[in-house]
Amino acid sequence: MEFKIVWSDAAIADLQDICSYVAQDDLQAALRLGRGILEHVHVLESFPFIGPTYPRGAKGTLREIVFRSYRIFYDAGEPLHRVEILHVWHLRRDEPEFPKG
Repeated sequence: MEFKIVWSDAAIADLQDICSYVAQDDLQAALRLGRGILEHVHVLESFPFIGPTYPRGAKGTLREIVFRSYRIFYDAGEPLHRVEILHVWHLRRDEPEFPKG
C-alpha cells in the first residue's frame, strides 16, 4: 500500500521561499529545482522509510532525504500510511525548528 504525501504549511512556505529566491536570478532554474524536489519527495509514497532517522525532531524520531543542497525532513506514520513533509532546508542553514507533538 502506498503512503500518502502531506505537506505541512511550513514545508510549503520553505519550498516557495527557495524557489522565489532562485527565481530572482533564473526563473527556469527555480522551476527545475521546485519540480526536482517534488519528484524526489514522490519516492516516499512507495519507500517512506528510505531516509535515515533524524533524532532531533520535537515530535520524536523523524527522517530526512537529501535533494541536491536541500534536506527534506519528514515524519512517516505506519498506522495511517502517511508521510508528512515538515521542512525543506538548505544544507548551509542552521537546524530547523519542528512542530511540537
